[in-house]
Amino acid sequence: MSSPATASEFLSIVVPVFKEADNIRPFLSRMEAVVHSMNIAYEIVFAMDPGPDQTEAVIREEILRNPHIKLLVFSRRFGQPAATMAGIQHANGSACVVIDVDLQDPPELIPEMYQKMRQGFDVVYAKRRSREGETLVKRLIAFIGYAAINKLSDVNIPRNTGDFRIMSRRVLQELSNLRETHGFLRGLVSFVGFNQTFVEYDRDARHSGKGNYNRLFGSLKIGLNGLISFSSKPLFAMSLTGFFLALFSFALGGWYVLQKLLGFDLTPGLPTTVLVVTFFSGIQLLGLGLIGEYVGRIYDEVKSRPMYIVDKSVNFNHEHET
Repeated sequence: MSSPATASEFLSIVVPVFKEADNIRPFLSRMEAVVHSMNIAYEIVFAMDPGPDQTEAVIREEILRNPHIKLLVFSRRFGQPAATMAGIQHANGSACVVIDVDLQDPPELIPEMYQKMRQGFDVVYAKRRSREGETLVKRLIAFIGYAAINKLSDVNIPRNTGDFRIMSRRVLQELSNLRETHGFLRGLVSFVGFNQTFVEYDRDARHSGKGNYNRLFGSLKIGLNGLISFSSKPLFAMSLTGFFLALFSFALGGWYVLQKLLGFDLTPGLPTTVLVVTFFSGIQLLGLGLIGEYVGRIYDEVKSRPMYIVDKSVNFNHEHET
C-alpha cells in the first residue's frame, strides 16, 4: 500500500471515452479500489464524445453512486486528443492521470507512478514492455512512427508510450496555456519539459469490445499530427530530395548528349519513359501533399476555433449542469 497522501494532495483522473458503455463499470471498479488504497482525495473526469450507445447513461448512473465522478459531453465528436485536453483543462487536482477506459493500461500502476512523482518528477509516463492484443501491423506502424518522429522532430517522444501518464499541477497549467488545434499529448508534454521519468509495464488486451479511438487510421492520423506539429524537417527533406533529383536529371541529360555526340543510337523505350514520368510525378505529389499538411494546420491555427465545445457538464459545481 502507498504511503498516506497529505491533505493538500488531490488526484484528477482524466478518461476520454467514446462508445465504451461495457467498459465503464469494470474500469471504475478497479480504479476506485486503487485510489482508495492510496488514501487520497480524487476525481474521475470522463470526457465523452457523444455516441449512439449507453455510455452517457451508464456514467450518469455511476455519478449518483459516487460523487467523485464527473462528466463532460461534447457537442459532437472531436476525437481523443481534444477529449483528453478538455479533461486536463477541467481537472482540479494537484496531479493528473490520463488513462484509457479499456483497461489495457492497468490502474494498479498508478500508485507506483504517483510515488515516483512525489520523488521530484513532474511527469511519470508508462512505458510498454509488451503489447498484448495488438496486431503485428499496428506494432510495426508504432515502431516506424516513433522512429520517424524522434528522427525528425524537434522534441524527443519516448518510444513505446501512449497517453497513460501522471503529471504535476504546473505541467497541467503549461498544457492549458497551449492553444494548438491538434493536441498531440505525448509531443506537447515533451515540449513542456520539466523532470520526466517512466515506469515499465506489460500492456493488457482490451477488457471488452473494439477500440473506437485507436484504430489503424486513427493511429496513423495521430502519428502524422505528432510529426507535422513538432518539426519542419520533412519540408527540408523534400527540398533536399528535389535538389538531388534535379542534379540526377541534369546528369542524365548530359549523359544522353554525350552518347549522341559519340554516335550511339538513343531510341528511347516506352518502359523507361513511363518509369521516369511516374517516379517524378510521385515525388511531386508527395511534396505537394506534405506542403498541404503544413498549410492545412496553419489554416486551422489561424481560424482559432476551439479544440472542443462542451454540450453538458455533469457534477461540476462551478459549471452549468444539464
